[in-house]
Amino acid sequence: MSDCVFCKIVAGEIPSKKAYEDEQVLAFYDIEPKAPVHILVIPKQHLAGAAEITAENSAVVAHVFEVIARLTRGLGLADYRVVTNNGADAGQTVHHLHFHVLAGGRLGEMA
Repeated sequence: MSDCVFCKIVAGEIPSKKAYEDEQVLAFYDIEPKAPVHILVIPKQHLAGAAEITAENSAVVAHVFEVIARLTRGLGLADYRVVTNNGADAGQTVHHLHFHVLAGGRLGEMA
C-alpha cells in the first residue's frame, strides 16, 4: 500500500532500527517507546489489522509469534507483553497489522 508508513519501512523508503528480518516479517524498535524495550513486529504483507486475518493468510501471524519468541529469547527477555490494536477506537494509529513487544521492567496495568 503506497501510503502506509510500515509498507514504506518494509520497502526501505523510511529507515528503521531493525531487530529482526526475514522474508515474511520485519521487527524494528519503536521510535516512541512505551517501555524500556519496545519492538514492533509486522508482517511484510500489508494487512490493515487483525480483522483482515483469514484462513488464507493466518500462517503469517503464527510466524510473527515464532519470531517474537526467538527475538525475546535472544534479548534475554523472559517477561514481556505482546499487544495489537484493531481500529482507531482501540488505539490503532498505523493501519498495518503490527504487534508491540513491550519489556524491560515492570509494566503497568492494562487499560
